[in-house]
Amino acid sequence: MRLTTRLMIGTAGATLSLFAFSGIASAQPNVEAIVNSTCTYPQVIAALTDKDPATAQQLTSNPLAAGWLQSLVASPPDGRRQMITQIQGAPELAQYTGLINSVAGSCNNY
Repeated sequence: MRLTTRLMIGTAGATLSLFAFSGIASAQPNVEAIVNSTCTYPQVIAALTDKDPATAQQLTSNPLAAGWLQSLVASPPDGRRQMITQIQGAPELAQYTGLINSVAGSCNNY
């Protein structure tokens, strides 16, 4: 696998980990809140900053992660589902599930 591909997958995984998987690993996390969200990128960042400022800073300071998240938010539901499926094989991301679902469920309030 090319280095740029690995870097993009790693960054995408880190970004999604900020928004989709919950604490204790489960077989298949529920990502429907993310897939069907109507939030804008600024709303997602505002919600994340409110819930976990350190994680928000980590995300926004990484151009690749921020770009991947912007692409995710801008994609239609089928595109989001596909992007999420591509990175779900990273078990190290499971610790972020609760945060991600919380952000997806509350970002419309920002």
